[in-house]
Amino acid sequence: MWKVVIGLTLLGGACVRPGSAKEPKEPKGHVSVVVVGATGDLARKYLWQGFFQLYADQVSGGHSFSFYGGALSEAEKGRPALFEILKGLACPQGLSEDRCAVLRDQFLKLAEYRQLKSAEDYAALSGEMGQRPAQEGLAEAGRLFYLSVPAFAYADVADKINGSCRPPQGAWLRVVLEKPFGHDLDSAQVLAAQLEKSLKDEEMYRIDHYLGKQVVSQILPFRKENRMFLEPIWNKHHIERIEIVLKETLDAKGRTQFYDQYGVIRDVLQNHLTEVLVLLTMGVPADGASSQEGLRNKLAVFDALQQLGRSSAVIGQYEAYGGEVQEELNKTKDHVSITPTFAGVMVHMGNAQFDGVPIFLISGKMLDERVGYARVLFKNEVFCVQSPDAVHCRPRQIVFYFGHGDLKYPAILVSKNLFRPAAVAEGWKEVTEHGDVGLFGLALSDYHVQAPAAQRDAYELLIAQILQGRKDCFISTETLLASWGFWSPLLASLAHEFPRLYPGGAASGSMLDLQAHGRELAFVSEAVVIPQDGGVRVGVGGGPGAAESFQVMQGKFRSSDMVSAWAEELINRLAADLEAAAEEAVREGGQFHLALSGGSSPLALFQRLALHHYAFPWRHTHVWMVDERCVPLTEPGSNFRALHDRLLLQVRLPYFNAHPMPVQLNQRLCVEEDGGPLVYERDIARLVNASSFHFVLLGVGYDGHTASLFRDTPLAAHGDRLVALTESPVKPHQRMSLTLSAINRAQRVGVLVTGKGKHELITQLSRVKDEPRKYPITGVRPAAGKLVWYIDYDALLG
Repeated sequence: MWKVVIGLTLLGGACVRPGSAKEPKEPKGHVSVVVVGATGDLARKYLWQGFFQLYADQVSGGHSFSFYGGALSEAEKGRPALFEILKGLACPQGLSEDRCAVLRDQFLKLAEYRQLKSAEDYAALSGEMGQRPAQEGLAEAGRLFYLSVPAFAYADVADKINGSCRPPQGAWLRVVLEKPFGHDLDSAQVLAAQLEKSLKDEEMYRIDHYLGKQVVSQILPFRKENRMFLEPIWNKHHIERIEIVLKETLDAKGRTQFYDQYGVIRDVLQNHLTEVLVLLTMGVPADGASSQEGLRNKLAVFDALQQLGRSSAVIGQYEAYGGEVQEELNKTKDHVSITPTFAGVMVHMGNAQFDGVPIFLISGKMLDERVGYARVLFKNEVFCVQSPDAVHCRPRQIVFYFGHGDLKYPAILVSKNLFRPAAVAEGWKEVTEHGDVGLFGLALSDYHVQAPAAQRDAYELLIAQILQGRKDCFISTETLLASWGFWSPLLASLAHEFPRLYPGGAASGSMLDLQAHGRELAFVSEAVVIPQDGGVRVGVGGGPGAAESFQVMQGKFRSSDMVSAWAEELINRLAADLEAAAEEAVREGGQFHLALSGGSSPLALFQRLALHHYAFPWRHTHVWMVDERCVPLTEPGSNFRALHDRLLLQVRLPYFNAHPMPVQLNQRLCVEEDGGPLVYERDIARLVNASSFHFVLLGVGYDGHTASLFRDTPLAAHGDRLVALTESPVKPHQRMSLTLSAINRAQRVGVLVTGKGKHELITQLSRVKDEPRKYPITGVRPAAGKLVWYIDYDALLG
């Protein structure tokens, strides 16, 4: 059924493989290949295999090669690491074992390791690259540098290449750059300007391996070859929606240092999925995607994209991610990462062709399956009264299936109730034998299915393109900056948002299901709850029976009231209790005095209050700090800075109703002689009736501390003082804190405890008596008020 064919026909801009009918003619000669970062993860997994495939394809084609693996390590360390990689290279498809063994041996002899650290190292490499072909009586065809290094090193390496490693006149220079190409529009512009100082645009090949995937490379050719069928229906009158999805089952382990800086939107949506969106919606150029017409058509797509607002996206984070960040990045247990590992974004275009058509871009880690696809779902206005399974009643769709999932192989699928697609490209074949597989509501037999006869790695295809000097499947400076210009405002609006936590895999159930409300996108489910029957269920806000789906467990903990639920619903309940307390206080006395602790515990509450409690009486609320680090209030480590950025900027709190702790007086931080605690105490006594806050919200640390009252803090020495300077065992050591006397005067005290990491502490606290010197939280006993523990199920049950 399958016929192995090496090569793809270039149809209006497809990526090509060696041997293709329209492959450009490159001058033959010696090619020097340099992989900078030669022993890194990407090089080990993909690049050397791709260059071995290139060598196997070209060995008898007129080119000769030398391969250099460069890295920062000295030769004694780098050389064995490189050759360990090269010895493990797999045989290219279609080669016998004997032939493969010969080629691998030749490849190993042509490869050598070089330390590439200084300008002198690059100059020595250049001399070697010039000598080798001269010794063999060959002319240099060109030099190919593949930069498999962090983006911050690009400019320096490019400068060294430009200064020392340019080939002689008549030979080409090609420098390949891996994403990320910046962090946002500003950084991308800076990087582009830096690179332009050293390299010409035609010398730079910005690689997005997704464009080398076999199905992605055939989107434009497919549209061109089937234009007779597609032109009448490829518009808003016939398309219901477009879905572009990349789901992963893996976590971020091993990539955490990179991933925590970038997140899923920068890692996947801004590049891979956006490139697919462009290929689906751009005008099909007559002479290739890398032509001037192709570039104009791509830029026209970005011009038509409507600006993304905060309500255009939802984000999530798998539950174990925070622990992975703490472990791999050596963060403390109090560190909270809000980097999203899941995102769903709804995009709209403002042009006449696609106006009103929702385009969903969705990607995430730790999901239920590994799969990637682009699905174009067409409207179907047929209503079948008695034959709902009739072919004209079934979904009408075209699916560009990138691989994995139920189908296992890449393919282009056209439902049979649309049209029969034109003949496939060279190297592709129509699949006529279907297993028991269904995709998107249709059996596989209900599709016309085209698939590549032999699956090829994207890097193999793209490396072949680089040798041929083709830029069809590479990112231009113009489209790169246009993409960042589109995504950067959304990224800025999400910078302080808290992602929804999800367990990962099948356990996430329908937690990540999305629903569009006009131009806004939201999760279908509002919260994870424990229903009456004891099973875990996702309650759908506003739907029938929604009230019955939600239940919060109430009970006792350390002889005080306790509220417990899953984290999201617990935060919802706490926010509702706060609003109720505020309304009651304002009714009775005209003002509500709220004291909030620092640390990670209240951050999700801040988001909830800002986004969902529009009736909260902020104009009559005074916000006080329970504790503060002795750092300037403008620094990221300041508790007030976190409160300001996450909550106060989002609500209408009068300026004079925010009361940061005076940790910086006389241009000094927390100096006893400056009397900062006394200043704050006087403010409390002046504004708060009987110095009794209406509500004090506390967290509790892993060691049992609360506010900034730590183990072995001399609590008795505070006496009746309301505010004191304290010492923390972790930096910054100096703190200012409300005392137990101030806390215990409050009318209501809430203690918020979340996360599995707190389970051991909760177990200990349930057993110990009041020992404030060892566990300061046990000293919280409101004299005339009420203490309520808010503990999520992870902390309570482990």
